Amino acid sequence: MVVRVFTASSLGFVAIKKKQQDVVRFLEANKIKSEEVDSTMSEEQRQWMYKNIPPEKEPVQGNPLPPQIFNGDRYCFHLMCKIA
Repeated sequence: MVVRVFTASSLGFVAIKKKQQDVVRFLEANKIKSEEVDSTMSEEQRQWMYKNIPPEKEPVQGNPLPPQIFNGDRYCFHLMCKIA
């Protein structure tokens, strides 16, 4: 399976950009097969991401912020799921 990291290139928050970079670098450093998906560039990908986040993991208000991580189609909340 490929780990998919949903990021947002046009987001202006430095802290969020750093978290996105940290996740991508961690995966690269550990040679974990991954794909970075810029959710700001594809409405279809963004909708897929929203649809596949479990309701109990959605924020109380607004949309989920990046990075959002999936192992295949399985949502990984805060890197807590096993990455195989």
